[in-house]
Amino acid sequence: MSVSVPIAPDWELDYYTRPIVEADGKKRWELLICSTPSALEQEPAFRWIQTCPAGSVNSIWLREALEQAIAAAAETGLARPRRLRCWRGAMRTMVQRAAEGLGVELVPSRRCYSLVTWLQQRERSVYPHEEGYLAGPLAPPPEPIRPVPLPLPEAARGESWSWALLTAGELADAAQWEIDFAGLGPLPGELDPAASIPGIRLFGGARALAIAGWLAGLEPVRLEISGRQLVLEAGLDDRWLLSDLDTEATGAANAALQTARDSAAGLQFLAVQDGPSDQRFTGFWMLRDLPDR
Repeated sequence: MSVSVPIAPDWELDYYTRPIVEADGKKRWELLICSTPSALEQEPAFRWIQTCPAGSVNSIWLREALEQAIAAAAETGLARPRRLRCWRGAMRTMVQRAAEGLGVELVPSRRCYSLVTWLQQRERSVYPHEEGYLAGPLAPPPEPIRPVPLPLPEAARGESWSWALLTAGELADAAQWEIDFAGLGPLPGELDPAASIPGIRLFGGARALAIAGWLAGLEPVRLEISGRQLVLEAGLDDRWLLSDLDTEATGAANAALQTARDSAAGLQFLAVQDGPSDQRFTGFWMLRDLPDR
């Protein structure tokens, strides 16, 4: 008799302060963890919250909290995480030490869409109702210096590319598509199936599979227009130049991306195919244009 082995998920993690002052006069530190849902799941299968005393903020406390979270997941029949995604650069070293102590791979990445959505929900509906909540505008964090976008390495450049549009309804079926390297997930709730989702198709010919594999390692986050350049943001702060644009293309791209921010929760996509007539994908990633923190 065969025994089914739970598939190891990825976990998204945020270990940081919240807008609440505790009784000792110090800001609350909180650990939030959620599993990365598949395209077939509407919500993460696992969520974990634990408050950390301000005097105990270190990798030792975090490793112990992760051990507790792994045990709690196991009690519900869920496997220990395959990887941890951490999207705050300031906490990378501390999370790295905790993850290494557990033998779990850390992936510095802003592809923490489910966690960011969950945190935004808590900021709207949970923290404001707690004692010690810091109401009113907070001092914004220092604006990070954005690196100059680097050209894609020769090995990752396609033969050509084109803009494309999908509807949210079409994107909802992405889990059924034939994809070699996939970065999918659930669509935001209450999204109009007719909403337009902008993206790009990279055509790689015989090198399409290698290009998709290289892009998968980048942790692609979102597309943006910088001046007259089409840029792919990835990882924590990587920026890759995909193409220069003329004035007309720049205006059209800016308009499409802004429409997606306004009416489609910032959804975008990045696809890699052999050629324009190909019906399968060597790579396909759902992207989200969410604010950095």
